[in-house]
This record gives sequence, structure tokens and C-alpha cells, in this order.
Amino acid sequence: MQDNTTTASEITETLAAFAAGLTFEDLPEKLIAHMRLSALDALGCCLVGATLPWTRMVADLVRAEGGAPQARLIGTGDRVPLAAAALVNATAGHAFELDDIHRDSIIHPNSICVPVALNCAEAMGGASGRAVVTAIAAGYEVATRVGMAGGTDLLLRGFHPQGTGGAIAAAVTAGHMYGLDAAGMRNAIGIAGSLGSGLMAAQEGAMVKRLHSGNAAQAGVRAVLLAQNGFTGISNLVEAEYGGFLSSFAGAVDMSRITEGLGTHWEADETGFKPYATVTSIHAALDSLAKIMRENGLAADDIAKIRVGTSKATYVHCAWPYEAQSVTAAQMNLYYGLAMIALDGAAFVDQFDESRIADPAVFDFIGRIEAAVDPEIDGLGREFRHMARLSVATVDGRHFSHEERHRRGSPQNPVSEADMTAKFRTLAAGSLSADRVDGVIDLCGRLDELADVGPLIDAVSDPQHDP
Repeated sequence: MQDNTTTASEITETLAAFAAGLTFEDLPEKLIAHMRLSALDALGCCLVGATLPWTRMVADLVRAEGGAPQARLIGTGDRVPLAAAALVNATAGHAFELDDIHRDSIIHPNSICVPVALNCAEAMGGASGRAVVTAIAAGYEVATRVGMAGGTDLLLRGFHPQGTGGAIAAAVTAGHMYGLDAAGMRNAIGIAGSLGSGLMAAQEGAMVKRLHSGNAAQAGVRAVLLAQNGFTGISNLVEAEYGGFLSSFAGAVDMSRITEGLGTHWEADETGFKPYATVTSIHAALDSLAKIMRENGLAADDIAKIRVGTSKATYVHCAWPYEAQSVTAAQMNLYYGLAMIALDGAAFVDQFDESRIADPAVFDFIGRIEAAVDPEIDGLGREFRHMARLSVATVDGRHFSHEERHRRGSPQNPVSEADMTAKFRTLAAGSLSADRVDGVIDLCGRLDELADVGPLIDAVSDPQHDP
């Protein structure tokens, strides 16, 4: 691997050279194992997401438009143009708040990188599991490093990191699959970064939040196809002082984070998985309430008051007054998530449907919850952005509290491979037969050993195929 030391004026060039030159042999075994689980998780997210109304609308759109049958839609097997497949499949991957999360960049890379890599493999006529794993890792690494330089500033300015940084993730993944050299990769990044978009107001009810992920994937794939033909992008996209990715979307940035440890410390391995079908920022609060209720034998009717302290970023992002606007809004809302833990003991697929979000019992319980910014949490820095402090007062005068610094599923508090397999089984059960579920788990578990990923694509795309 090349020397990745760089100056602030060479960041895009350095990232492009790193991504183009990355080989499977450069990846540590721990990261490879993480990428296998990431692929399994992404496919589960895509399968359940493909059944949802917002994804079906996007799929109907691309089917109606037609075009070359280059790649398939996960869950249906319909063949559409490559960029259209990326649009639909990445929308599905982000369709139900179940995809993975890199805390500091606030990007959910597996819902973009995994379907993009598999769709590219199909459009190319085949690719090895090693090629797919390496491309996914490259997409993760570059996009998360760019995203974490802006941190929460980008989010607090109202931009959706999945729609902005996700375009870079897609471009690097697709660029690696197509074998772009450093110059081509630099152009692909420079094109895709200019096409990324997404506004956070979408979280309060609009379906379009799901589309941000698909649009980013489509933008990245198109950027690569254009770069292959000599189309040029912004050569200093990441670091440009005027109109650059970070100067425009974030403003306050830490450029040193982008290339520090590049190739030796893997941000791709710092992504965590989601045990709840909600925005990640509220997971520590949900963990805290679940722990207090479990350890003290409490039911919802026992609880008189809940008080929760969060970071400013979490409060702004998730603690707005709850209204039954949509499933999306419920999944993004701190109060609704806590109500589900109290009432159902869970916040997964069954807790988020149209019949539940307007339940009077939910509104009654939400009236018992207070949230506020905890200055001490903010003072701990970005590493504790997801931290929560929660206290419960019971109707009979008891008081309990819990501080959760690292949510379950984060790299600091990881879930097990068995947990992730169980999650996949739950998500895939409505789409695949039991034998096919087992087959996908097996194929993802040895993804880097596959001579060709075709059987895996067939297993999640072709209704007639059994692995």
C-alpha cells in the first residue's frame, strides 16, 4: 500500500489513490469478518425494505422507465439499468432505519456499498467475493473519513449525511469494482460529491428520507460510468475552500481526521449495527430504559415519569414534539421509541406501522417523558454523542437511573455474530424460504471465498432460485 501522508491541499487526490490501490491483501482479517456481517445485515435490510410502500414506488418508477436489463432488484429479481438498480436497492436498504451506522460520520454505509457492489458485479458479468469485499471496504473507508471531518456540524446545519457522504461511498465502491485508476477515482469522487443531497427536515414525516440513500447510490454509480469515459469532476472536492464538499455542507471541519492513520486504522471497522429499527441517536436511551425495567420488574403502568439527558445533536435530531405524521417520523423520535420500549419491550419492525403510530396509549405514555440537553454529555466530546442518562420515577415513589455511554451494537458495546444472524432471519423471513435464508447466511459467512458472487445475488433476487 502506498504512503498516505498528505497535506490539506492533496486530500481528494490521496483518498482517490488509496481507494484505487486498495487490495484484498491490505485488509486485516478483523475487517474482512466485519464486512461479511455488514453484507448479511445490508441484505436483510434490503429485503424488508423492498416490501415497503416507499421502495415499491421507486421500483415502479424505474420499471416504467425501462432501459438495459443490467442488474436486479433485491427481493423481486426485476432487471433494470445498473444505476436504477442502485437507486432502488439502496432506498430499500435505508427504508426502515435498520442499516448500520458510523457514529462520527453519521453515514449508514452498508445500505449503499453492499447493493452497489453486488449490482456492479452483475452488470460486469461477474466478480469474486474478494473483489466485492475490497470494494465495500474502500467505500466505507473513504466516505466515513470524509464524513467524520465534518462530524455533527453537517447534521446540525440540516443536511442528511446519508444523502451527501453516501454519494462518495457509492462512487468509491463502484469505482473499485470497475477498476478505476487513481485519476479516474478522483474524477468519480469529484462528480459524485457534487451530486449528493438530502435535507434533514425529511425526518419529520416525508418518505423522501429513504430516497436520499438511493439517490446517493445512483449518483455514485453514474459518476463512475461517466469517469470511465473521461468526464471530469471537482479535483479537490473534499478540501476546496469555496464550494467544496466540507466547506459547503459542514463549515466547521477537522481536516486532519481524513487521512490520519489511513490504511492502518480502519474507520470501516468502526461501524456498528442496529438492534432497534430507529435512528441510532436514541439507542442508548432505549437501552437504558430497557435495562431499568428489566432489572426492576417494571411495567409501563408502574412508570410515572421518565427524564432523559442527551447530547445537543441527539436532542435537536430526535427530541422534537411527537405527532403521528408517519412511520419515518416515529422511527426518528426519542419519545416514541421510549414509549415502545415501555409498552412493548421492543422497538423493531412490529412497533412501526401505520396502525400503531397514532395509538392513544402511545400519546398517553409520551406525556410522562421529559428530555433535555445534558451539558456534561456534550462536554465529553464527539465520542459520546450517542450517550444518554435516564431516570425513572415510579407511581409508588421509587427512583431508578442508568447512564449508557455506548449503545448496544456500537463497536464499544458490540452485538455478536449470533445476534446478527438472528436479526437477518427475522428480516428475511417474509421474503425468503427458510432454506434460502440459511443459504444466504452461509454465502455471506464465506463471502471472501466465493469465486463469483452470482449465487448470492441469485439468492436475494431470483424468486425461483435456491442456493
